Amino acid sequence: NNSYTSSFCASYQRVRLNNDILGKKMVEKHILYGIPHSLYTGRARSYLIKNRIPFNELSCGHESFKADIVPKAKLATIPVLKTTSGEVIRDGAAIIEHFELANGRPCQPKGARQQTISHLFDLIGCEGLLRPAMHYRWNFPEENLEFLNYHFFNAQRAGPNRQEKTDYMMDRMRFAGRIFGVSDTNHNFIEELYMDFLQALDQHFSAVPYLLGWKPCIGDFGLMAPMFAHLGRDPKPLALMQREAIHVYRWVERMNRAESDTAEFFEAGHGYLEQDEIPETLVKVLSILAEDLVPETQAAALSINHWLADNQPSHGTSASRYLGKNKSMAEFTVRGEIIAAGAQPYRFFMLQKIQDGYLKFSKKDKLLVDDLLEQCGLKEMLDIKLTQRLGQEDNLEVWL
Repeated sequence: NNSYTSSFCASYQRVRLNNDILGKKMVEKHILYGIPHSLYTGRARSYLIKNRIPFNELSCGHESFKADIVPKAKLATIPVLKTTSGEVIRDGAAIIEHFELANGRPCQPKGARQQTISHLFDLIGCEGLLRPAMHYRWNFPEENLEFLNYHFFNAQRAGPNRQEKTDYMMDRMRFAGRIFGVSDTNHNFIEELYMDFLQALDQHFSAVPYLLGWKPCIGDFGLMAPMFAHLGRDPKPLALMQREAIHVYRWVERMNRAESDTAEFFEAGHGYLEQDEIPETLVKVLSILAEDLVPETQAAALSINHWLADNQPSHGTSASRYLGKNKSMAEFTVRGEIIAAGAQPYRFFMLQKIQDGYLKFSKKDKLLVDDLLEQCGLKEMLDIKLTQRLGQEDNLEVWL
């Protein structure tokens, strides 16, 4: 009996050990470094959730971020992903591209028109909605300040001067709002333009759960950047969205859930809309966004091209997000309102994807895309270019 018991216990221990090893392999996860209130982290997080990619999220205040991640990421920005193989990928676009390339591009529609619109919303989410995102976060302290202080405070490691460090970081982000074009006098204008956009988007999402139908595209994830962490989570804009745009609020909810989350659509479809369809409701949304996206992009290109002519950066030179800091403010006019905002190279890194994709289309598809963009007031976006291209090398945006 003792021999039998010993043999059984040994076998049991081996099985348990093998199961433990197997279990560790099964739960091996990527690590996403970010914070809940980060605009750009929301984009990458949503992509991982929707594509059922296992990950754990750590704060950028975690000791490992400074010690292990930043040296490989090159910049202390978020989001950053550490893959299960140990690779470090900085920037939401690069994180998404990593998985899209590896998995057959599950979030890219096949049609030329839908591909173009998807990439446009990716650009719009990262660059075109920064003014309302910053305005609604920082210019309503009575509603938002306690909420924001909690999040910024808890992004700092415990130690001396924690509140002072929190105040400094919050002041930096308030200043970033001015870089993005929020002034002391244009609050009403920003709210007017945002409400026009929000109501049009709400009308669109009353008919379909995602931008292009029944599953999210790259553009949905780009749009999540401002629409979640700032506009769909901070108390003031969240209350506004819940009151004025319940369909948009539901889209924000479902973009953070792995399942389709389309219970209110009793005849839900599958995949993207057929025949490369772009609904009229989406054309309306894009027409509103075009009002400031086009003139700002034109003004930014003019500013950056002047800088390129004067500086002529060599291949591989870092392309700073805030080019020339305060000296790069570009002026443009929207609905009679003069706005000054920083000219940012990253906008054109994203725009290149749209323009490069367009060049690969057939002549017939190009004509279809031309007609669509003309309807939206966005046709000029195909022709606005910098005199020097941008790329990503070793986790940095660089001049090519």
